[in-house]
Amino acid sequence: MSAKTTTVPERLRTILVYAGMGLLLAAFLYPLWWMVSSSFKPGSEIVTSPLSFDPRKITFDNYRAMFASVPIWTGFLNTAIILVLKGGITLVFCPLAGFAFAKYRFPGKNFLFGFILLTLMLPTLVLVIPLLLEMSVLGWVNTYQGLVLPGAIDAFSIFWMRQVIAGIPDELLEAGRLDGCSALGLYRRIVLPVIRPGLAALAVLTFLNVYNDFLWPVVVVNDESKFTLQVVLSNLSQAIASAQVDLNPASIWGQLLAATTVASIPVVILFVLLQRHFVRGILAGSTK
Repeated sequence: MSAKTTTVPERLRTILVYAGMGLLLAAFLYPLWWMVSSSFKPGSEIVTSPLSFDPRKITFDNYRAMFASVPIWTGFLNTAIILVLKGGITLVFCPLAGFAFAKYRFPGKNFLFGFILLTLMLPTLVLVIPLLLEMSVLGWVNTYQGLVLPGAIDAFSIFWMRQVIAGIPDELLEAGRLDGCSALGLYRRIVLPVIRPGLAALAVLTFLNVYNDFLWPVVVVNDESKFTLQVVLSNLSQAIASAQVDLNPASIWGQLLAATTVASIPVVILFVLLQRHFVRGILAGSTK
């Protein structure tokens, strides 16, 4: 009898938990569903009946007009170049810096690490003007190096990798030293295999930060051939207005939704493929 009285509340609690999670999932997914479904609606219906969707009226006019008038592939290409270069620099040098801060002693270590953490408290807007003046002096305005190098080695990534590497037992490193490993040998043979989940999480975070970055690209670049995807999306209304919008039956809203749907595909694919690794990496960096 007591077993029944204890299992019923547990089942009810489980049902309520899953029901609450289902409601939250629906709340989070509905804007994505609305964006995708509305991108296939005629432009006039997006404004007149935004919440309705009739599968019989699906059209690809919004996508045809968007691809014809918006340089979205240029934005994808520039964003991919920045992702490869900036992401590569981050994933190579930030773990090395985190390894040094986590496992080595050197003069000024605590002061330098505290100074790095202090930069996390500075708002991004405070750094925009000094960085822009620096890029102007170096002649890096409207260049890929101006888009890639600032922020490639950032304080958060160093702090994140320091926390992940600090969880590696010192005994493993001592065993490697006894076997004759150098500092880079220890990093390559012992540290890297252990911190792969943390590196995967850092890779996902770096991808999202670079992919969604708008402020710095719009400041340092005014050449349309080097616009990133987010800058292209932000200028979409003006690009459509200056192109063939009068000759196209699709509305500006339809083209905007079509472009944002296309831009969301890489993020969704990344989430589906690396969800497990990202969660493992977050857990690996949360405890020692």
